[in-house]
Amino acid sequence: MKAAFIRETGSPSVIQYGELPTPEPRPTEVLVKVGAVAVNPIDTYIRAGIVSMISQFPYVIGSDLAGTVEKVGSEVKRFKAGDRVWGSNQGLFGRRGSFSEYASVDERWLYPTPAKETDAEAAAGALVGLTAHMGLFQHAELAPGEVVFVNGGSGGVGSSVVQLAKAAGAFVITTGGSEPSLEICRKLGADLVLNYNSHNLDDQIRAFSLPHGGVHLWFETQRDPTLDRTVSLMAPRGRIVLMAGRSARPEFPVGPFYVKDLRMIGFAMFNGAPEEQRAAADKLNTLYDFNRWKPSVGKTLPLSEAATAHQLQEDNTLQKQGTVHGKIVLTP
Repeated sequence: MKAAFIRETGSPSVIQYGELPTPEPRPTEVLVKVGAVAVNPIDTYIRAGIVSMISQFPYVIGSDLAGTVEKVGSEVKRFKAGDRVWGSNQGLFGRRGSFSEYASVDERWLYPTPAKETDAEAAAGALVGLTAHMGLFQHAELAPGEVVFVNGGSGGVGSSVVQLAKAAGAFVITTGGSEPSLEICRKLGADLVLNYNSHNLDDQIRAFSLPHGGVHLWFETQRDPTLDRTVSLMAPRGRIVLMAGRSARPEFPVGPFYVKDLRMIGFAMFNGAPEEQRAAADKLNTLYDFNRWKPSVGKTLPLSEAATAHQLQEDNTLQKQGTVHGKIVLTP
């Protein structure tokens, strides 16, 4: 089979595209004929060696996938040949990566694809959808009528947070840096869409949120959080979710934080138990069927251009070039 893989960590140029043996599913695994995969920042960190997850080389890159079941292992109970499935969490903790024509995946990490959802959409929404849902509901316990703020509402996680929070009855504030990204946020249903370059950004957030008591849930997607300003905008007993910024060491306003009875929640989606992730996936599937959740596909490339896709992801994650809105998807 064709696959995108590396034999050493480094820049996107270390990614090779070529032949590897087609995997044979173990008893609890499903062999998936891959229809689409998506790129995430964590994929680039693993490839670069910033995050140590690689157990052996050659290492097939990628964590998200969607496709059709080719065959199943002897102990698989939830799927059969011909079923359409999607999933995430591949390439982590010794699991095989997803950027290949075929991927063998333990059935615990796979979910049925809604009939009307394309493989490209399913792959695009995998990691970011699970992250947003688990962060909002499992960890931060979002309630209807609360005010949610999320940076970058046209990005992968940001656009997911906007949609899922709105579907739950929250008021959503989000930001963008260009007119195209602001328009995407409006179409997603955000109640207040602001340019993050605005000189009075915080005043605008405060004017909208104060009648509701302030921001109840701040979903931080940026690598360098500014906690002084965040805490100042929070409602009493509000929650701050941190899920980015591995090397960040921000100033922390201890006094203003504790006198508001605030909570700070750190989480990484891939630490979630299979049962927790499956519960989130089931909710995402239902929301898709009711037109309340639609993953955002930003750019589609062939799998042979995996190195280009990784460079594009880094340009937008690390360099903040803003050249892609939505997920980068690749097809074998």
